[in-house]
Amino acid sequence: MTRWTAADIPDQTGRTALITGANSGLGRRSAQALAERGARVLIACRDAEKGRAALAEIARTATTAPELVELDLTDLASIHRAADAVRDRTDGLDVLMNNAGVMATPRRSTSDGFELQIGTNHLGHAALTWLLLPALRPGARVVTVSSLAHRFGGLDVDDLNFTRRRYQPLRAYSQSKLANLLFALELDRAAKRAGRDLISVAAHPGMAMTELTGNSSRLRAMPDAVHDVVGLGTRLVTQPAERGALPQLYAATARGVRGGDYFGPGGIGELRGHPSRARLSKAARDAGTAARLWAVTAEHTGVAPSWS
Repeated sequence: MTRWTAADIPDQTGRTALITGANSGLGRRSAQALAERGARVLIACRDAEKGRAALAEIARTATTAPELVELDLTDLASIHRAADAVRDRTDGLDVLMNNAGVMATPRRSTSDGFELQIGTNHLGHAALTWLLLPALRPGARVVTVSSLAHRFGGLDVDDLNFTRRRYQPLRAYSQSKLANLLFALELDRAAKRAGRDLISVAAHPGMAMTELTGNSSRLRAMPDAVHDVVGLGTRLVTQPAERGALPQLYAATARGVRGGDYFGPGGIGELRGHPSRARLSKAARDAGTAARLWAVTAEHTGVAPSWS
């Protein structure tokens, strides 16, 4: 693929996209880009005040006014309400972008008792996706945002919540991002088995300067002087959020994208650059683990995919 940019996004008039975590970072940049190309964009976020501020910013250049959907991915009841709201307010979705996430947090639990990172990054998005399957139009794309960190640790399907293992923030983050990829690829396989016209793909931003990286718990805990030096180093090796959002925008809109594809920056180490095909770890390609995760996710969330 060539040096693809947001200017290459095809006309999105008549298309509807739901983006989680679209009040900031990669989600907001993605929402802005799609809205500027004519899409009806639903911004799903937990903080309504921040959501309204993002709406006002995006609306300044949008051709179609964006809309707010209140969604707390750490609360299954909120996920059900959001899915109901989307089904009630639209006649279908063309893009579901599972973008929101938390990174390297201290040990915390969601409203439903899940470890916060696996609960937010994977379980919440899986439940939302399954609840919205009937609302996805033929040819719709589900874009799940993963990370380079998916390569840095394994996934224990039988201990997603670290009840038996010692909790390590970065290990838990890596596990959640690997779960994102396993889910995206299994969703593609399940859609094909069901004969459903659905494209499930994944993307990662490389090293992008967003609120997620800038506010990680490890960086916040450093002394001020060290914090400043590390922060400067981070800015030197990362790319702006606008560039970091390009792989997920490519996955959501570019022609020729196929189910099971994975995109990231095309530069050295996939850290920065224009969108290109990304490398999946061996663990991410394990269909057996993906199938087990699919089943355990349904047990944990009480939600199962409905293809009708």
